[in-house]
Amino acid sequence: MKRGEFLKSLGLSTSTLMAYWCLGTAMTACGSSDDDPTPDPDPNPGSGSGTGITGTTTGTAINFTVDMANSNNTKLKTNGNYIITGDVLVARTTAGAYVALSKICTHEGNPVQYRSSSNDIFCQSHGSTFSIAGAVTNGPAVSALKTYTVTVSTDGNTLTVKA
Repeated sequence: MKRGEFLKSLGLSTSTLMAYWCLGTAMTACGSSDDDPTPDPDPNPGSGSGTGITGTTTGTAINFTVDMANSNNTKLKTNGNYIITGDVLVARTTAGAYVALSKICTHEGNPVQYRSSSNDIFCQSHGSTFSIAGAVTNGPAVSALKTYTVTVSTDGNTLTVKA
């Protein structure tokens, strides 16, 4: 079903549809035209052999492996770097420890990032900061980030992250 057909099925008038069209919406991903060959987005982004990440990176059953020899992930071999895959931020702290936490701030659901300069997790949207253990160190967030268990292979080339 195309976007316009969907909106009409909801009983929206032509003038309402024109308002959506003129103002623009974020609904461009709701449908595609017959001329648009773009496939639906991957429900588990960041996974697949090409990325060097395999397993479940989204939802409640997080369980994935990171191939650190893959060019997409080699930066994790350097202290102070991080990647985001699916719902998870994986960082190698400035001290060389690996941590994996939810990539979503507990305040209003905005993405977070690892800051090597402060060795913490930071939300640019409202300034919340979290320790590398996920605890809130500065609000407005009041609850900790979800953390995941990280295991590194003996040769250092594979990282496993589990809920």
